[in-house]
Amino acid sequence: MTLSSFELSDKVAVVTGALGKLGPVWIDALLEAGAKVAGVDLERATAGKRFVALMQAVGPERLRLIRGDVTQRSSLEAVLRECRTELGEPCILVNNAGIDQPPGRADTDLLDHIPLEKVRDVFDVNVGGTFLATQVFGGAMAARGHGSVVNIGSIYASLSPDPRLYDHLPVDPPFLKPPAYGASKAAVLNLTRYFAVHWASCGVRVNALSPGGVTGGQDPQFVSKFSSRVPFRRLACDNDLGGPLIFLASDASSYVTGIELKVDGGYSSW
Repeated sequence: MTLSSFELSDKVAVVTGALGKLGPVWIDALLEAGAKVAGVDLERATAGKRFVALMQAVGPERLRLIRGDVTQRSSLEAVLRECRTELGEPCILVNNAGIDQPPGRADTDLLDHIPLEKVRDVFDVNVGGTFLATQVFGGAMAARGHGSVVNIGSIYASLSPDPRLYDHLPVDPPFLKPPAYGASKAAVLNLTRYFAVHWASCGVRVNALSPGGVTGGQDPQFVSKFSSRVPFRRLACDNDLGGPLIFLASDASSYVTGIELKVDGGYSSW
């Protein structure tokens, strides 16, 4: 009974930001657990090798790429209609779409000169997009009396990025992890608790999964610095993330709602 509660056979999941860095990681885990998946991303977003490989492996009966914009309710409603037609009624939502800035980019700013437009852009997607997608897909789940929403957070929702992790990067002004990123993820955590409280009586659970640093082609100095801050002495790999997602998405967490599950190797423990 315990192991079977993790199964997602024939359940339909929606993953926003499907073509980003972590989108294929969540999709792979959901497919392995038996789900059918609608991956949602912008028209201009390009499918990478991993997403393409997943589509080729399982076919359109189990994985569809649906173009949509999380900042536009009408677009998300169109995605929901297409998902229902092509795959079925979704009962899992992974709010993964988000804006971040990888280390080393040249368009850096001094802290007191960061344009407000950059802050607004991050909040529009990370917070507004999460809010709208939860309304549209989570609202449909609430109407049916069952579902699970997993919001992808970050350790920077509760911790400030350590600027020493980036001080070796050859950019001027020095690289700063955008202040709007952590602030937006903190807002996502509060939205998680808010929806969890209001939709518990409707059978919809709402939780957050907050990864720490995840391996993804970072420069060796950053990897070494970050790893030294982690009790496990390494960054997360893709396999570290799938299990926690399936736990929150499946009936294995049937009495769990409104929490933040940190998957950070102990980074936030000291």
